[in-house]
This record gives sequence, structure tokens and C-alpha cells, in this order.
Amino acid sequence: MKLLDQLNRKIGRYAIRNLMLYIIVLNVAAFIFLYTAPELGGKLALNPYLIRQGEIWRLITFVAYPPSSSPLFLAFALYLYYMIGNTLENQWGSFKFNVYYLLGVLGIIASAFISNSVIGSAFYLNLSLFLAFARLYPDFTLRIFFILLVKMKWLAWFNWALFGLQLIQGSAADRAAIIATLLNYFIFFGKDIVTNTKSASTGYYRKKAYQSNMKSVHKEYHHKCTVCGRTELDDKDLEFRYCSKCHGYHEYCMDHLHDHVHIKGDDQV
Repeated sequence: MKLLDQLNRKIGRYAIRNLMLYIIVLNVAAFIFLYTAPELGGKLALNPYLIRQGEIWRLITFVAYPPSSSPLFLAFALYLYYMIGNTLENQWGSFKFNVYYLLGVLGIIASAFISNSVIGSAFYLNLSLFLAFARLYPDFTLRIFFILLVKMKWLAWFNWALFGLQLIQGSAADRAAIIATLLNYFIFFGKDIVTNTKSASTGYYRKKAYQSNMKSVHKEYHHKCTVCGRTELDDKDLEFRYCSKCHGYHEYCMDHLHDHVHIKGDDQV
């Protein structure tokens, strides 16, 4: 992405390094906060109505809302988020990762205001990180609950299927959140997806054409005109006859049966 490269050269030094570490710290702090005062959990949610009333901190605090109230599952989820985020940052660089995360945040905020719905966590935002990781490292194997080994690409396909189901059956808020989740993903990977799709399509048709040609090459004919070389494979309606005046066995199509030079014993065809 040329625009990102240009921005990186100009303002890349302002990028937040180890961004995911700060997000994890915020999640842990929010977990402790909610553990001691669970009734205040609503104060962190992204609520468009209350934001319009002046509670602008909600534009940020929804990112810190912990993904689980279970300490064990929270530890697993935060470890996974950190691993994914840190890997993406190492792959892209801090600036590009910051932009990807920021686009996800802005997309979710926009979806909340468009659908006028309350978003209580960064679930869809974190899912966009997961999809980016699966796109870059499809064969990475994840041990779910420390037991089941699953490749990232299969988990990604499962999530895509859930997206499709929610787009069909979900509410307007669900649809808006999903579209927002995919916004940063397609901005970053859309060009590659289109290019790969075109290449795969071209490769498929080339393969089919090659297979068709090979079938034609390997098909055996039973009749062939000595003059023009046509066979029954060229035209199923062609008729062939042997010439009794030619030396040896020489077959001709009806166009040349009576219009050819007869082959003598010392002639070569």
C-alpha cells in the first residue's frame, strides 16, 4: 500500500510500539475494576446516546472491556490476543499495525452510531486481528484449550461462516458490526484477494484447456484421409473409403476418393 508507506515515512515515528501490550494491560485493569465493582461495567460500553451526552471516554474504554469474567479463560484470550497482535506488528511494523487497529476502532464506532446500538466489548475488533493473522499465517497451528490442535485457516473459515449466518439472520446492529469488522481487513487485503482470485481463475481455465487438449491429442482415430489428413475426430460426418487402384492400403475421405493421384508401388506418401 503506497499511501501507508508514504505516511509511515512522514509520521511513522509517532506510532505506538508494542500497542497490544498496552491493550492487554487495559483489559487486566478493567477486569480488576469490574471484579471489585461489577455494577460499573456499563460505564465502559460504547453507547452512542451517552457519548452525545458528554461521556466521551466510552469511545476508548470499550476496547478495554475484558473478553471474559473467568480468570482462566481471560488469561488464555489475552495471551492469544497478545501473540496475534505482536506477530502482526513484527510482520507489518508498528505504524501499519497501529493503522489497522485504528481503522477497526473507527469502524466499530461508526457502526454503533449508524445502528444506534450499544457495543459492550472489542470482540469484533479482536476478531479482525485474528482474521489478519490467519490470512498471513494460515498453517499456524493453535492448541485450543491446550488439547485440540487446529490450523488458523480452518478457524478463519469457521468465523467467515458465522459472519455469513449473522449477516442473514442477525439484527441491523450485528450486520453493522460485522461490516465494520471487515472494513480494515479488506482495506489491507482486498487487493491481494482480488489478485489471487483472478490468478486462481486463470490457472483453473488454463488447466481445463490443457486437459482438453491432451484428451484430443491422446484420442485415437480409426480413419485418416491420405490427402488432407482429416480424421473422423475432425468431423463425425466424414466418410472414408479405401482406393482399390492405389498400391497398399490407402484411405481417402469422400472429397478426395475420386480426386487424387493413385499411389504406385514405388511411390512414397
